[in-house]
Amino acid sequence: MTDEKTEGKTAKAGKVVKVVKAARRPEVRIPPLVGFAEGALRPDGDYDGVDFAGLDLSGQDGGGARFLDCALTDCGLDETRLRKARLIDSRLTGVRGVGTDLAEAGLRDVEVGEPRLGGVQLHGASLERVWLRGGKLDVPNLRGARLRDVVFEGCVLVEPDFQGATLERVEFVDCVLRDADFTAARLTDVDLRTAAELGIARGVESLSGAVVSPTQLLDLAPVFAAQLGVRVAEA
Repeated sequence: MTDEKTEGKTAKAGKVVKVVKAARRPEVRIPPLVGFAEGALRPDGDYDGVDFAGLDLSGQDGGGARFLDCALTDCGLDETRLRKARLIDSRLTGVRGVGTDLAEAGLRDVEVGEPRLGGVQLHGASLERVWLRGGKLDVPNLRGARLRDVVFEGCVLVEPDFQGATLERVEFVDCVLRDADFTAARLTDVDLRTAAELGIARGVESLSGAVVSPTQLLDLAPVFAAQLGVRVAEA
């Protein structure tokens, strides 16, 4: 597979080879903000141009809320409920927490920098033009999620669960992907070639639509062999 990231097809060694389409990254431009002064999040709240800086939002309920042109910086999100929330044209930096609930949430044109999240719930969520840089996500639940134009860069993903998820134009750049589960996932133009570490625990049969490097293919050979029921024995 060619390394060129363009749409369409290109010729290589006399053959026509389809190339992977690059993800479109968000271009977040945060306007002048006003500080958050309400004390606590509100279910179905409407936050436009709000600066959440250094706040402990643990255990609060912002389910169904809309965050437009907002910045969340160094906020605690332990058990914060943001189910079905919408985050648009916003930037999250240094957020941390365990059990953050973003199930069925919608993230569009969002940058996430250096998060430290454990067991974050994103099942059924929609991520479009999302750029996650650095940080670590432990056991993120992305079952049934829809990811389109998403870039994971320089981050560590431990046991990410993509079961039944749909991934289109998703890149894993210089990141660690450890014990991932792609069971029943649907992949289109998913670029795994520059992942610093690629470990797939389950769902290798769903990797059609992804592109890997020759070295990664060799590393994955035992997983593919196990899936096919092929036994490898020393000569």
